[in-house]
Amino acid sequence: MALPFAAPLEPMLAEAQPDIPRGPGWRYEPKWDGFRVIVFKDGDAVHLCSRNGQPLERYFPELVELCRAHLPATCIVDGELFVAGPKGLEFETLQMRIHPAASRVNKLSGEFPASLVAFDLLALGDQDLRAKPFSERRALLVNALPATPRVFTTPQTLDPDEAARWFNDFEGAGLDGVIARREELPYAPGERVMVKIKHGRTADCVVGGYRDSKTPGAVGALLLGLYDAEGKLHHVGHTSSFTAKQKKELKALLAPLEGGESFGQGRTPGGPSRWSSGKDVSWTPLRPEKVCEVKFDYLQGDRFRHGATFVRWRDDKNPKDCSYAQLLPPKPFSLDAVVALAVKSR
Repeated sequence: MALPFAAPLEPMLAEAQPDIPRGPGWRYEPKWDGFRVIVFKDGDAVHLCSRNGQPLERYFPELVELCRAHLPATCIVDGELFVAGPKGLEFETLQMRIHPAASRVNKLSGEFPASLVAFDLLALGDQDLRAKPFSERRALLVNALPATPRVFTTPQTLDPDEAARWFNDFEGAGLDGVIARREELPYAPGERVMVKIKHGRTADCVVGGYRDSKTPGAVGALLLGLYDAEGKLHHVGHTSSFTAKQKKELKALLAPLEGGESFGQGRTPGGPSRWSSGKDVSWTPLRPEKVCEVKFDYLQGDRFRHGATFVRWRDDKNPKDCSYAQLLPPKPFSLDAVVALAVKSR
């Protein structure tokens, strides 16, 4: 039996909104924090297709075996790869799994095994399910997949109040928000027809440096820092949410601050790596005298996962007051409890 369509396939995407939508016809799920993947399985042949169409099976051989053992003989499943640790989802550990050396891949697959959480069923046997409403695809998915700790269907609720509780509680297990889907939706590859509600908070950060823009005479990104308990300034992320005009104005604004130790005693902005893809990662240090407020969505360890959004300058703020103390960690929550809920909500 052959699959009804072939890889690659763009996954269906979500548009960010500040609040959980309410009303009839909405279904809510936790927003997992891993690598989006579409699994194509035809007998023993398993292909893990990334969001941008790249194959992932060589990096996750243990997941290939799990799919062979637990997924239907012929199917296409949309889901997320993740790695679980003692405190919940570990995205940084997941990133480590993308390694060019086969020996290293095999070692990491044993030390930090990946799991699969399924969102959607796009094909079963030779039947293409993409045109069916999501409510039907979800029912078929629940019936087709097992409920094991390593391969399972994501929890779902029709209650927006329960979704709001998940939004608050599950952050402590490393999940980063809620996804809302209309139950009548067909599968729409590449289209932002779902809704994502992500955690967002603000922090006052020291501007410890900048990277140049590709446009001469302009700043590309501000490099942000926070002080630890010992008074060392650590690089925690960047913000580049400025117009072209503002980026040129920043160059003149920051010129008097160029030079000095900046992040010299703490964590500094990263140098070239396999993630930088040959990009220019050089930067200009600044005396740590300028403070800005930024909005960020997720804290990975002790730095921002994604680029932060500039909110405003804080000329009234003493740079030394910009410390990690303002970043309160979420209340711990058991990832095992989230997985148990997935089994219960089938």
